[in-house]
Amino acid sequence: MPKVTIDEEICKGCGLCADNCPKKAIQMSGKLNKKGYHPAEWARPEDCIGCAFCGRMCPDCAITVEK
Repeated sequence: MPKVTIDEEICKGCGLCADNCPKKAIQMSGKLNKKGYHPAEWARPEDCIGCAFCGRMCPDCAITVEK
């Protein structure tokens, strides 16, 4: 099973990762990070296929995907 790590303090909540996840395993969190943004969260790990679209789309390199 793939493992997605999201650095919530780097994430600025742009939503590109969630928009491009083919399985909708990532969503935007309801909580705020220290910078005042709603970071992405790996909401449904069981649906993740490890495609790494989320990590490639992240302009801040806040997402790492390990297969």
